[in-house]
Amino acid sequence: MWQTARAILNRDPAATNLGTIILTYPGIHALAWYRVAHYFETHRLPLIAALLSQHAARCTGILIHPAAQIGHRVFLDHGIGTVIGATAVIEDDVTILHGVTLGARKTEQAGRRHPYVGCGAFIGAHAQILGPVTIGAHSKIGAGAIVLDSVPAHVTAVGNPAHLVTARLHAYHEATSNHA
Repeated sequence: MWQTARAILNRDPAATNLGTIILTYPGIHALAWYRVAHYFETHRLPLIAALLSQHAARCTGILIHPAAQIGHRVFLDHGIGTVIGATAVIEDDVTILHGVTLGARKTEQAGRRHPYVGCGAFIGAHAQILGPVTIGAHSKIGAGAIVLDSVPAHVTAVGNPAHLVTARLHAYHEATSNHA
């Protein structure tokens, strides 16, 4: 958790010291509870894992399924209202703002039903990322975006339904530089 707290101190301009982060940030508390619940989930004690997950959700306002896979230095900024589904995978150094859902689209679907979020991605407040889509490394998802399709690495997606804006700007710059 120290590694996560240090990463938050570097990424959050409002953070003033490690003590404040560790004692008052609900995202770091939710991740600590998740890590314990995930241990029980992976050691075939799903009832204990579920009880810990529900307790953490009541305490922090952040619901993380104990079967989800979450990397290191993940920052759940404010976090309230965030939901992370059972088959979601979040790689290292991801920032997720409040109200984000990493959810499924079809409940009867087998296998991976939730998003895969690549290293260094940023997900804005109240974004809904649904289904077994991939959010590429260092991509950005705008606030309120509804993402139903995969987003490539180093690209920004915004809107409902989400559309790629970084790719459009790149294509525009290529088109205008070819005519010059």
